[in-house]
Amino acid sequence: MSEKKSFRRALVSVYDKNGLVEIGTALQDANVEILSTGSTAKTLRTAGISVTEVGDYTGFPEIMGGRVKTLHPKIHGG
Repeated sequence: MSEKKSFRRALVSVYDKNGLVEIGTALQDANVEILSTGSTAKTLRTAGISVTEVGDYTGFPEIMGGRVKTLHPKIHGG
């Protein structure tokens, strides 16, 4: 039962940026929309990778000094 699944959107938010550009490039090459937060989005954008900030996607800003970024129904609901 190794059925290949396709997806159109990925949430990428990492502390350690090692390998991030390679992952972002692979997602972009696969036509996957990338949603990201803060410095992860900045790193991807600097590398020329198209990225949508989570706050722009949800219409809701980061809270608790930037510690809470992805707790929103548009993110958890897929």
